[in-house]
Amino acid sequence: MPLTKEQKQGRIDTLHQQLAAAKAFIVGGFEHLTVSQDLELRRQIRAAGGRYRVLKNTLAGRAAKGTVAEQLLQGLKGVNSLAYTSGDAVALAKAMQQFAKDNPAISYRAGWAEGRLLTAAEIDRLAALPSRDQLMSKLLYVLQAPAQRLATAVNAVGRNTAAVLDQGVKQGKFKA
Repeated sequence: MPLTKEQKQGRIDTLHQQLAAAKAFIVGGFEHLTVSQDLELRRQIRAAGGRYRVLKNTLAGRAAKGTVAEQLLQGLKGVNSLAYTSGDAVALAKAMQQFAKDNPAISYRAGWAEGRLLTAAEIDRLAALPSRDQLMSKLLYVLQAPAQRLATAVNAVGRNTAAVLDQGVKQGKFKA
């Protein structure tokens, strides 16, 4: 059953709000994608903190007006889908790249992150970056390392003294 104008406008408004809140977008194609593959893709993107939608090109263009995705979604041709997130752009790119590697039925054409348009090659480079969690753990290690080394050096004096005394006792050097 065709949608009424009110239903279409409601969907446009909903998508507009989601696009306004999103920080990263990836436009892709999904020719010959099976239902099970589509469900798996949606699951992986949700796990990465994103959302995935199949788009009607004209409705996507209308919904994108006034958002950062406007330039990306204007004038789309053919069958398109949109993955977007308000979280980690790297995690979204990794999910899309991994799925596209395993399933050649889906491809990504362009994207937007950090205030600029991305080509497919740039999305691949974005996916190659460490995730936010990995970067935070590396930063924590770098910040913690000097304190850990200082504690090791301070403890070494007492540990080394105890080891020397223990060897002296074992060799009988402390007889009265």
